[in-house]
Amino acid sequence: MLELFHVSKTFNAGTADARLALNDISLHVHPGDFISIIGANGAGKSTLFNAVCGSFLTDEGRIILDGQDITLLPEYKRAKNIGRLFQDPMKGSAPGMSIEENLALAAGKGGWLSSVSKRDREEFRDRLALLDMGLENRTGQAVGMLSGGQRQALTLLMATFNPPKLLLLDEHTAALDPATSEKVLALTESIVNDNRLTCLMVTHNMQMALDMGNRIIMMNNGSIIFDAAGEEKRHLTVEDLMEQFKIAAGKSLDNDRMLL
Repeated sequence: MLELFHVSKTFNAGTADARLALNDISLHVHPGDFISIIGANGAGKSTLFNAVCGSFLTDEGRIILDGQDITLLPEYKRAKNIGRLFQDPMKGSAPGMSIEENLALAAGKGGWLSSVSKRDREEFRDRLALLDMGLENRTGQAVGMLSGGQRQALTLLMATFNPPKLLLLDEHTAALDPATSEKVLALTESIVNDNRLTCLMVTHNMQMALDMGNRIIMMNNGSIIFDAAGEEKRHLTVEDLMEQFKIAAGKSLDNDRMLL
């Protein structure tokens, strides 16, 4: 479904500030995979997402999505098949537009309410009701007036309104309080399962990574150092992940954010 073959990227190549961000990454993502990606800051997790989305061109390697080579495809063309949520709830929606206008944009109507039918509005309300946040009764409200959790839930709904071939979740609950984070994660699982989406989720929370999805990947210094799926993943503990990091990286994991 998604295949990366020997993908590498160095920023500021040829200078004193050169940094190898992705180091010969090869990865095969199967249709329907829900993969949690963990690693310390600078491990290459978000950079991997940026490479898949086309935020920059890689130095080496190929990227294949659903049989199509997208290695040189512009970012805006990849966006038709790739949905993405960011850590910042303010990204992914238009704050000055209403909830209804944002959903019209996600539905492919250009955000113009003149092109939204009564049937469309009913569908918007039905989908918003699934969020259980009362947003179905506030469709005319500007998105910029919503809380972070409400906005992130709306962004999740927008990113999957027309189910993408690939959904990328880049620490999409990290900026939310624990209760709201738990609610958004439950919504995430429900939407991913109901639409049978192929999904990659970056998180610093090792227990969350173990609890969600069918596969877990650990990155360090731009490389994938551990990959477990199915029964192997189900029997893993946080202590196992720490030991795997020590074996693969040659040092103990000392990232406070991940450990806590």
